Amino acid sequence: MTHGVLLLDGGLGQELIRRSPSPAHHQWSLQVMLEQPNLVAEAHRDFCDAGANIACLNTYAITRARLARGNNLPPIGELLNRARELGERGAAASQNGGAAMIASLPPLVASYRPDTQLPLEQAISEYRELIALQKKTVDGFLAETIPSISEAKAVLTAAEKEGVRLVLSVTVSDEDGRQLRSGESLADALVAIEQFDPLAVLINCSKPEVIAEALPILGHSRFPFGAFANGFTSIDALEPGGVVDVLEARKDLGPAQYAAFAESWLDAGASIIGGCCEVGPDHIRALSNLLHSRGYKQLAWGDLAA
Repeated sequence: MTHGVLLLDGGLGQELIRRSPSPAHHQWSLQVMLEQPNLVAEAHRDFCDAGANIACLNTYAITRARLARGNNLPPIGELLNRARELGERGAAASQNGGAAMIASLPPLVASYRPDTQLPLEQAISEYRELIALQKKTVDGFLAETIPSISEAKAVLTAAEKEGVRLVLSVTVSDEDGRQLRSGESLADALVAIEQFDPLAVLINCSKPEVIAEALPILGHSRFPFGAFANGFTSIDALEPGGVVDVLEARKDLGPAQYAAFAESWLDAGASIIGGCCEVGPDHIRALSNLLHSRGYKQLAWGDLAA
């Protein structure tokens, strides 16, 4: 028996694009949640049925800056509650009704673009608001696709001030897995967050090939670590406020190919794996089968704090 592994879910946003007949736009994930809520619940159900032990909620687009781009949207608290309710509904309809409800904490302004980030004190304040609104109703927080040391410190400071621990997941360059999207080194990022107490540090929304370069660096830290990659050919076409349907999905990253990458992450010592954009329920099922075939104990979110 080897160490236990927490299996995350996959890319909810891309699943909603795939399942919704409505054209994607910069507020599409929220509009689908408001107008076609069953699609969100069904995506959560399918990820849980595939073996995921969490439902990462549809909260990635719920930040002050992102909501300001829309019109006539409900208040931020109402949107966060709606996302949690749909996660709960999906998990309850699955074979894994005990899946943890995990709120996503994204970059506050735009994905992959550290040049758009807010001043540190404002970022801390906005992350604190998101955490305070949800900490009594969700099982945990995943700060994901964090592109810079400054944004990592902002979300970790906010969590500390709100009395919660979270999983921090940074995104690295598709050309060099040793660097964040900001150009800062991953090793320097680990030094910068040493003062905090994240539950784990992950790499996400990067090509699976470069994660192999990043994990040995994480392995030298004191934090549990892991990864969940995307399935894009490139993220260069996405501009702030844009829609991810401008990005092209890889045709060489089916469930078996993705599981082969994940197996190498496990060999590197990863204790958390899952998927990001373009990684669907079939990919997560392949990861679940991999864990079973190798005799891993499947962890629950609560085991991270044990």
